[in-house]
Amino acid sequence: MDFKRLSITDPLKRTAKKQASVPEFSPMDPPNPYSPPNTEDVPYEEMPKFLQGLMDDHEAFRAALDPFEQAIVRMRQEGLKPGSGVDEALREFFRFYDERIVDHHVREEKLLFPVLHERLIEIGEHSREEPPQTGVDVLEDDHVRIIQLIALTFNFLGMAARLPDPASRAMVLDAALQQGSALVELLRLHMFREDHVAFALAAKHLTDGEFEEMSRHGASSPSKPI
Repeated sequence: MDFKRLSITDPLKRTAKKQASVPEFSPMDPPNPYSPPNTEDVPYEEMPKFLQGLMDDHEAFRAALDPFEQAIVRMRQEGLKPGSGVDEALREFFRFYDERIVDHHVREEKLLFPVLHERLIEIGEHSREEPPQTGVDVLEDDHVRIIQLIALTFNFLGMAARLPDPASRAMVLDAALQQGSALVELLRLHMFREDHVAFALAAKHLTDGEFEEMSRHGASSPSKPI
């Protein structure tokens, strides 16, 4: 056997000689989701008006998330205390979700996502599986997960408030707060993905005519103050 030839073509040795400049990730050391590779940010001022409207929505959403997140922190520290102001913060956030966030997601799914998904496939920005997947699929999965987390948080909080047994109430409240914290984290990450990745790709690869068409069928006006 030609051991010299084997040593040259051995795939294990080829792997060991990979260039150090090529980034590699491991499940034990995943990339920072807020530092995605190979992205080119587009300044807000250079975004099409339609995308600016969606980004304005995100600013309002972040403002609405802050008191909700603070309420979760207070409940972790103090539990459910009537008259603490936590109830009002929770009700306001769930109302805001129903009135503002749901409509925002629907506009994205009906107007922007289908066009962007097809364009990403056309330019080769997709998976190799069939049917091909793009970053739009990730964003749509986020929308589904956000709905699930909203429902779980809302229902667990309502259940905890009605349980007479302190131990059971504490257990259900803990589950509600876990889901609520996951919701806050996912919403913030989702908005980052859209503002810095998806919308940048859309601004680069979609046409002015396509954005005008989106605007005619449901453009977002600048977000109203909360």
